[in-house]
Amino acid sequence: MAREAGRPLRADAQRNRDKILAAAVSVFTEDGLDAHFERIAKEAGVGTGTLYRNFPTREALIEAAYRNEVARLCDAVPGLLDTLPPREALRAWLRRFIDYATAKLGMAEALRAVVASGTNPYGDSRELIQSALSELMEAGSEAGAIRSDIRPTDMFAALAGIALTSARPEQREQAERLLDLVLDGLSTTPGER
Repeated sequence: MAREAGRPLRADAQRNRDKILAAAVSVFTEDGLDAHFERIAKEAGVGTGTLYRNFPTREALIEAAYRNEVARLCDAVPGLLDTLPPREALRAWLRRFIDYATAKLGMAEALRAVVASGTNPYGDSRELIQSALSELMEAGSEAGAIRSDIRPTDMFAALAGIALTSARPEQREQAERLLDLVLDGLSTTPGER
C-alpha cells in the first residue's frame, strides 16, 4: 500500500525510510547492481516488506538514496552556520561534500542503470549543491573570513575536480589536503594561507 503523496510519514516510518536509504547507499556502493534488497533490508534493520512498500523497484530505491544524499549535504548548511564560524562551517561542509562525492562514485554503476531506465536521478542536484555552497560562501564573505571575488560556480568547479581525482575512500587524505589548499586560496589574509 503506497502512502498518499504529500502526506507526511509517521515518525517510525520516517526512521525506517532513513535507515533504508542509508543502508542502500552503503550496499550499492559495495555491491553495485548486484546488491540484494534482502541485504539492504537486513542492514537497515527492517523487513523486506517494509523496503518494498517504500521502494517498489530497484531504480526507485537507487534514485531516492542518491537524492537523500544530496538533501543531507544541502540541509546541513543552516546547522553548520548556526554552530560554527563561517570559515569553519565551509570547511566542515566541504568535508561532507567529499563524503557525498565518495558515495556518488561508489553508486555510479547503480546510478547509470537508473539513467538507462529513463529517469534522471541528478535532476536539480547541481543547483541545490551550488545554492548551499553560495550560502556558505556568502556568510564567509560577509564575515570577512573568505575572499568575495571568488564565485560559487568557481568553487564548485574546484570541488568537482577534487571529487574526480580524489573521491575514492583510499584517497581521503589527498582530498583533505586539496580542500585545505582551496580554502587557503579563499583566505582574505596572507597569514591564513
